[in-house]
Amino acid sequence: MPTLALFLKQAMHTQAPIIKTIAIAGGGFAGTTLARAIQNRLRAGWQVVLVSEESYTTFNPMLAEVVGAAIFPEHVIVPIREIVPATRFIMGRVQHVDTAMQVLVCSTLAGPLEIAFDHLVLAFGQRANLSIIPGLAEYALPLKLVGDAMHIRNQLLQRLAHMELVSDEHRRRSLGHFVVIGGGFSGVEVAGAIADFIRSARRSYRRVNADELRISLLHDTDCLLPELPARLGKVAASSLRLRGVDVRLGTRAARVDAHGVELDDGTWLAANTVVCTIGTSANPLVEQLAVKTLRGRIVTAPNGRVAGVPGLWAIGDCAATVNAADGRPCPPTAQFAIAQAEHLARNLIAHIDGRVTLAFRHRSRGMMATTGHHKGVAQVFGIALTGLPAWMLWRAYYLMRMPTPGRKLRIWVEWTWSLFFPADITHLRFTRTAGVDAPLDQRVPAHPAPIPKT
Repeated sequence: MPTLALFLKQAMHTQAPIIKTIAIAGGGFAGTTLARAIQNRLRAGWQVVLVSEESYTTFNPMLAEVVGAAIFPEHVIVPIREIVPATRFIMGRVQHVDTAMQVLVCSTLAGPLEIAFDHLVLAFGQRANLSIIPGLAEYALPLKLVGDAMHIRNQLLQRLAHMELVSDEHRRRSLGHFVVIGGGFSGVEVAGAIADFIRSARRSYRRVNADELRISLLHDTDCLLPELPARLGKVAASSLRLRGVDVRLGTRAARVDAHGVELDDGTWLAANTVVCTIGTSANPLVEQLAVKTLRGRIVTAPNGRVAGVPGLWAIGDCAATVNAADGRPCPPTAQFAIAQAEHLARNLIAHIDGRVTLAFRHRSRGMMATTGHHKGVAQVFGIALTGLPAWMLWRAYYLMRMPTPGRKLRIWVEWTWSLFFPADITHLRFTRTAGVDAPLDQRVPAHPAPIPKT
């Protein structure tokens, strides 16, 4: 019978098994779906490491619901650790990718961290580009993150409160004018949400008259929602106009400042609140990689690999992957990000096993947009829907995408509540103790601070 000393000596000479790593940079729809799809299919000796600077995934298509107070902000974010409990999650920002040494360098709460990888999947999406119109970065409110949605909602309430305190008619109408730039899905949905929200909230602001409130939606082509058939774009425009939204087609913003928007034809729109839903730019890491790009998106082979860089793959909004179903690059939507992630999971397993990988092929199931409570437009499997059926389908789809039964139930309860009761008009400033004595006009700036350049 071996002694304890002999057992320890043998254990010291036993080498630990080598663990190979699939690293995923990005915790959005694409990154989390890939981690969940591949985790249980990997052979022994492999691990998945997901790196994201946020600890949660944001359901971006539902941000307009947060602006309109239809649901609480915490209901459109899901902790990544809940989505992929079997995956090692590291909260950090990717700073550098050494493709030659296959090392990922990121900053974390504990300082710099290097992660060696055998395969790296880039799924970090894209950033907002606020440099496309002069003044946009300094004075407009982007809608990309849950913090953006809450800030816009707070601004709406702040404008109503401000209107009650001034008597100058021109000033009141400028405070009550809300301009949305962009007539795509986000622009249409947030315009409808703002219209519903301020109409409901006005009941509590008795010194504000209905005719002092106005929403303008600016779109530079002749039809809203260009991804959908023109007929549905026209239905969306009609629905918004019935809600009091001034839909301006073929209109481009030329300049934005603290007092309004100048259009390309010289028309001036006096408005203190401008919401921007257009413009994207590449993650700064893309420039480091020195890979081929298409409009800021990383060009990949049909199977998702980045040409010329062993072990590097890309999916989601940051990738320009050609869809074999139609021969065009995939649109940057959640539906395609999820489909790409599920397909890449199969391709990675096939590549590891030495089997042939397949080109990405996906037929769109449809697209949907809301134009306010009980109204929407949709095209699903070639069938066009409008009004209440489209709105219900939109909500049902995103409710089913939520990862846990508890979260589904909470959102369903909030949506049901909002059908029968006015919107919540709580203005959450998140004031800390150190700033509680600061003047109110210094706690909440009249317009957002410029976004620093990276």
